[in-house]
Amino acid sequence: MNGIDLVIFDCDGVLVDSEMIASRELAAYLTDLGRPTTGAECRAAFTGLSIQSVGEKVRGAWGVDLPADFAAALRERDRAAFERDLKAVPGVEAALDALSARGLPFCVASSGAPEKIRHSLALTGLLDRFDGHLFSAAQVARGKPAPDLFLHAATAMGAEPGRCLVLEDSPAGVQGAVAATMRAHGFTGASHCTDATAPALVAAGAVAIHPTMADFLSLLL
Repeated sequence: MNGIDLVIFDCDGVLVDSEMIASRELAAYLTDLGRPTTGAECRAAFTGLSIQSVGEKVRGAWGVDLPADFAAALRERDRAAFERDLKAVPGVEAALDALSARGLPFCVASSGAPEKIRHSLALTGLLDRFDGHLFSAAQVARGKPAPDLFLHAATAMGAEPGRCLVLEDSPAGVQGAVAATMRAHGFTGASHCTDATAPALVAAGAVAIHPTMADFLSLLL
């Protein structure tokens, strides 16, 4: 992988197949709060955003009066659901093994809270591969689609932004990577992805689309 010194993975929808679960839980919670919605509607509106950004959008664009403990309650719903249902995205272990074998550093840059990232990776057996190299939108002023999180991760990992490759499943993530002057690749191998996902990622600035981790791995061979 010429010209790349660091691979930055999103977590939800790239390393762990969580977006269907999270969208289901968010839709159920908003419905309980008096704003009936569906998982599909939530995926379309909120994939790739932090819980803080979700709350701001629900309050602003959707006009829903959320309780003060919205974020904490949603995190608890997600935690319980993940413990029941969360799986790693197929092929992740092989891709990480290949990166390690080539001595190419990698890390996570996620919109999730630090404790959520660690919980998700622990549940799927991936935490040891990333421990110490976890970066959250909670650590920066602006989450995706701003470039702040990606720039923070690159600085912490000692890599130049222009020599980083970012693997993302959401337009917000791709936009953030492009804004950080990084090489953005789209991933469409998680269960929430549809025929519309790849065009949306390309429109956001992805220079390549990978339908599986095996396809992404082919870049390394």
